[in-house]
This record gives sequence, structure tokens and C-alpha cells, in this order.
Amino acid sequence: MNKEDSPTGRTPTLADVARVAGVSTATVSRFLNSPDRVIEETRNRVRAAVSELGYAPNFNARALAAKRTNTIGAIIPTMENAIFARGLQAFQEELGHNGITLLVASSSYQMNVEEEQIRTMVSRGADALLLIGYRRDPEIYEFLRRRGVPVVTTWVFDPDAGIPTVGFDNFQAMKALADKVISLGHRRIATIMATTEGNDRASERLKGIVAAMADAGLPETDLSIIETTYGIDEGGAALEQLLALPTRPSVVMCGNDVLAVGVIARAKEMGLNVPEDLSVTGFDDIEIAKISSPPLTTVHVPHRRMGKEAARMLINLVGSNTRRENIQIETSLQMRGSLAGCVNRPSVADGS
Repeated sequence: MNKEDSPTGRTPTLADVARVAGVSTATVSRFLNSPDRVIEETRNRVRAAVSELGYAPNFNARALAAKRTNTIGAIIPTMENAIFARGLQAFQEELGHNGITLLVASSSYQMNVEEEQIRTMVSRGADALLLIGYRRDPEIYEFLRRRGVPVVTTWVFDPDAGIPTVGFDNFQAMKALADKVISLGHRRIATIMATTEGNDRASERLKGIVAAMADAGLPETDLSIIETTYGIDEGGAALEQLLALPTRPSVVMCGNDVLAVGVIARAKEMGLNVPEDLSVTGFDDIEIAKISSPPLTTVHVPHRRMGKEAARMLINLVGSNTRRENIQIETSLQMRGSLAGCVNRPSVADGS
């Protein structure tokens, strides 16, 4: 780089590129925005000048002029497991196809952290936000409304929530699985869930199990519940707590596949056969569910479709008067080897 072309301490400008390339600033701008509209010889000269000067377009200036940054934020509860990865990948791909950059943050399931991240992303110019679940302080939604920042929630579905949503009904999805479990003869049911406080996905799944038991005439008090953080080791530790109860469950219904795989691994370590001695179910149908031994019975969630549809909805909402809508994603049961029928298996209290 020639010192006289870009003096030390000064960022090279569009005018600097034009001067070095021997063209007008309009030509440089045309090259940056629509290179096919510039003849090859001129393209090569401008490209060489850009490289020589180390010029980078001032996206902040562009954003100020357009009142848009072409950036969308997503705040997820955790990056420590694969539950959100597939949907977020599809979300990012769809944004990228439309020239939009994704900013990602993780709240670690802490509502106060999420609120701070929301305010930070908005202050840095995010055009819109993707959030997981509905449950947060109404003041946050009012803050986003006042700032004119569209938001779409996902991993949940409630058409009466008043917030644009692309997601699925956690209650109905888990109830369908619990109905199947009960139809196979299971009466001693236990569940391992994430902490339900502040987590509408976990609380709705728990309600689904309780509702299925009520339909079958099983009292809610018969359901053994352990709440824990999501993780393979956490699933195993929770199983040990369940097996220490006076009555051993015949099935453990887990809030996600990661916990379920942890339960299966720990059951084997304790000398139990799955599903002969203990049935296990999960939720999500991530890759690990298929390679678990035995393969995991679970609820299949179309994560990629959910992420893609959420991106499309946010793109349409940014800077437009597009009608706000809700898209429900259907889930399905995946019956695999970790769930078997139960025929009056003895409990620990019976001396087994």
C-alpha cells in the first residue's frame, strides 16, 4: 500500500479507491453492489485498488442510510447440546440466502441474561430477533414493540399468544407419547425434565404427561418427577434418584433425547436391560436418538423446517407491514427399541 494513497491512521475511502483505480466513485459503488454491470477491465482495476488499499465497505453508513443493518439476532437457551443446532443451522442458511447476517447468543436458561442480550442486540442494530419460547417479562415485548423490532418465537405454539410463532405444541406432542406409553401397560411412570420454572417447553411437556395419566385414570401423585439441567451425566444421576424411590418406575419419560441417552447409559452400568427392565423415551429425535443402544423412542421435531420457516417469517416482517401469522409444525412419534410393553413388572417395594 502506498502511504500517499492511504495515509497512516486514516481508513481508506471510496474516493481513495476511485483515485487509485482511475475511475469515478459511482463506478466503484457500482462495482461493489453490482459487479456484473462493470466491464471486465474496469472490474479488474477496481478490484486491484480495493486489495491494495485494504478497503472495506462501510456497512454502518449503509445501514444508517437504509435504516437497516441486514442483521438478525437469535437468542437460544444453550449451546452445550445439539437440541437447537439443527433448527438454528437452517435458520442461518435461509438468512444467508437473503444476504442477512446472524448474531447468536446463549442465555443459559436465565431470564435476566436473556433480557440483557435482547437489549444489547437491539442497541447494536439487530433488525429482528428470534426467541425460544414465550415465557418472559411482558416489559421485554413492550420494549421490542416500541423500538419497532419484529420478533418471532419458536419451539412453542399457541395461536392465542399474540406473538408471531413458528413452532409446535409441546403439550400435545408429549401427551401423544404418554398415551402410547400407557397403552403399552405402563402405570409406574417417571419423568426427568428441565427446570419448568421460566421454561414453557418443559412445563408444557410435563402437563402433557399428567393429562395422559388423568385420561387413563392414573393419579398425578403417582408420577415421579425430577427436574435437572440438560446433559447425559445429569440424566444418569437423575435415574439413580428415581431408582432409590420405594417404587421403581417401569418407564422413564425424558424431556429430551440427551437426558434419555444418559438414562440408558446409566441403566446399563447398574445392570438393567433396556427395555426389558426399564423403558426409556426421549423428545426431539436428534441424531443421537438413532444410534443409541437400543435406539430411542422419541418425538420427532422437524427442526430444520422450523428454522427455515422462522427465518422466512422474520425476513418478511422486517421493514414491511406483512400480516403477522403463526405456523404450526407437526411432530410425530418415532417408535424404536427403548420402549416395550409392561406386564405387571414387580417394583422395588415388592422385593425385586
